Amino acid sequence: MFRSMSQKQINEALYDWALWARSDQIAPTCSWHVWLIMTGRGWGKTRTGAEWIKIQAAKPGTRIALVGRTPADARDVMIEGESGILSVSPDWFMPVYEPSKRRLSWPNGSMATVYSSESPKSLRGPQHEKAWGDELAAWKNSESYDNLMLGLRLGNNPQAVFTTTPKPINTVKEIVKSSKDRDGGIQITVGKTYDNIVNLAPVFLKTVIKKYEGTTLGRQELDGVLLEDLPGALWKRSVIEDNRVSVAPQSSRIVVAIDPNVTASDDADEAGIVVASLGDNGQAYVLRDGSGKFSPNEWAKRGVAFYAEYKADRIIAEVNNGGDLVEITIRTFDENVSYKSVHASRGKRARAEPVAALYEQGKVHHVGGDFEDLEDEMCTYMEGESIGSPNRMDALVWALTELMLGGSEPRIRSL
Repeated sequence: MFRSMSQKQINEALYDWALWARSDQIAPTCSWHVWLIMTGRGWGKTRTGAEWIKIQAAKPGTRIALVGRTPADARDVMIEGESGILSVSPDWFMPVYEPSKRRLSWPNGSMATVYSSESPKSLRGPQHEKAWGDELAAWKNSESYDNLMLGLRLGNNPQAVFTTTPKPINTVKEIVKSSKDRDGGIQITVGKTYDNIVNLAPVFLKTVIKKYEGTTLGRQELDGVLLEDLPGALWKRSVIEDNRVSVAPQSSRIVVAIDPNVTASDDADEAGIVVASLGDNGQAYVLRDGSGKFSPNEWAKRGVAFYAEYKADRIIAEVNNGGDLVEITIRTFDENVSYKSVHASRGKRARAEPVAALYEQGKVHHVGGDFEDLEDEMCTYMEGESIGSPNRMDALVWALTELMLGGSEPRIRSL
């Protein structure tokens, strides 16, 4: 391909997206206002969004909006990431990034302003000709989408690209519904992780595909399917969303619940760590999901840190997998914590059903929107699926069982 080309032509070809992209990564040729790219993990959404922005910036004086889920996401993924704008830009058309000004400036006068979905008011007023919004389904506030679209009014052909893993939030569902209109103003591209499998690192294939393959949640995370509420699932996303609040009231109790793992190997389950409170109004508030893949020392240290940070009155830990070693590990970091061990004698669904009923009754509220992984586990858990143990969900169940369904006094002793 390159033998008969000059070095300049070779350099230009290396950055020519049309030569390297799959056909589904090229913008629709019809007239459109919104292009929603809703695909599985690793499909190439970020690269597609960054390359589209590079192409739009080639028109001198173009005004662009870049909206990430958080300021850090916009910087670390959309701009400075391995598939971000700076990475896909050639030296002769490299934008100047000024983080303090939230701005990218190209040599031809095109300029992009960086926004966060967490600050919807910052999008009220500014005007743009093009926009890229990343991980739309993880945006906490639909007002950010509305304000962005209201400001998309410069030029002869204002357009916005949204790249996201599918989650059935109202904004995404409304875009999908509107795409069925015959005017073609909304175009949707769907795709699977497997579409880009030749470019995925072996560690990704091992940690992500192995985890989700063959499960209900895998249809969302790998196949890019927009999952609505599942028949037989204990929790409904609509119920969680309807009862979400931004601030918790004064609390009478706060607990940290831990569903521990015993190893941090690649194949190990996560350790579930959830902080919840009982409000003075008698309702429960989920304050934090601090779960993750940790060693025993790491989850114990993290649980004790949350205990101190939230001024909790109890740490609750399931001991089916670890026994007395769970308490010993926790007390290594604070021998005086108020501690209670719990033992699962019934199946996960049986333990979770009374807690799910509390959600249906409007008695449990998630505080803020930082519960994406927890809510995925809750709303897609189907007993018998081989996705590993839903430890986030288990920790939640233990916390809310303690706060709302009664519990014994904590066991307090020094080792």
